[in-house]
Amino acid sequence: MSTSLLTKRALACSLKQLMEHTPLNKITVKLLVEDCGLNRQTFYYHFQDIFELLGWIYQTEAVESIARYRSYSTWTDGFYRIFCYIENNKTFCCNTLDSLGRSHLDTYLYEVTSDLVMGVLQELSAGMEVSGEDKAFIANFYTLAFTGLIIQWMRSGMKEQPKHMIEQLSVMIEGNFTQALHKYEKKLVQP
Repeated sequence: MSTSLLTKRALACSLKQLMEHTPLNKITVKLLVEDCGLNRQTFYYHFQDIFELLGWIYQTEAVESIARYRSYSTWTDGFYRIFCYIENNKTFCCNTLDSLGRSHLDTYLYEVTSDLVMGVLQELSAGMEVSGEDKAFIANFYTLAFTGLIIQWMRSGMKEQPKHMIEQLSVMIEGNFTQALHKYEKKLVQP
């Protein structure tokens, strides 16, 4: 593992630990580097600001870990992993949700969910004539619905079990991706 990656991970670990008891908006670069025993110059060599570090954490810890769940048979597993990541990092994620860093959480949720949904749509639309624009619209619609559900779950204290939510989503979504694709395919075929 490179020294650069080790330094980034040390900074990430310190930020997550600090966010256990300090709101993100109160954490300064000075406080962060003092916590992990580095200097400000080292921090700025790797990150422009704390929000960039925050985005890096979401990208490396969560986004990359669900890349293999982009199929119709595995999308529920990928979505479950998103719920589990948030549950396992509850204070960190909730602190982000209630801060100026909220856009990083939104971006993380949107990217991972969109990636999962688009993977499913690509698989299901094989052999269909559906425009990329229509697939993107369908993916955006479901992504916004899913991310809204996750944010609401977080705001309500994460009381509902992720497995139960995934089961409910699965029932509701079953067949809807394919049905939407067929409707858009017919739209292209009609005179």
